[in-house]
Amino acid sequence: MEDDQEQQPPESLLPYADWIEAALRQVVVRAIEHVGAEGLPGDHHFYLTFRTDHPGVTIPPHLRAQYPREMTIVLQHRFWDMKYVPDTQAINVGLSFGGVGSTLVIPLDALTVFADPYVGHVMRFHAKMPDEQPAASAAEIAAPETPEEEKTDVAPQVVSLDAFRRRSPPKN
Repeated sequence: MEDDQEQQPPESLLPYADWIEAALRQVVVRAIEHVGAEGLPGDHHFYLTFRTDHPGVTIPPHLRAQYPREMTIVLQHRFWDMKYVPDTQAINVGLSFGGVGSTLVIPLDALTVFADPYVGHVMRFHAKMPDEQPAASAAEIAAPETPEEEKTDVAPQVVSLDAFRRRSPPKN
């Protein structure tokens, strides 16, 4: 019995998991600010998954109906005016859906995933819903899931923007 007690770390009285998540959200802010000012370099692109039911999220009504809880957007070729707004602590970005331009407002606390697949960088978050308290460990936040772990009852929702991209003619 003594060996079991020695192997388990004591429960922390400091909120390390919360501090780590807050620091990782600031990495997202820096990436958004950089790309908003400089554009996406090379083949980098972002996947942002967020809770659509989070207060402060602004998306077109038809998307809210289609994705009532969570949605993923891909920021690669056709987006505009991407910025982080400190006053609202939200990411603002222009995207086109069905040929109609819209400005999305995504509070930083609504994010559940930020990924740059080009370099295999993934950060997972617990959305900070006003009526919920996140209880995540640092390992849950920092470790990307393996394909076996990704099998859940709720499939991720991805909005494909391929239909709205202009294709360049092939180079000879």
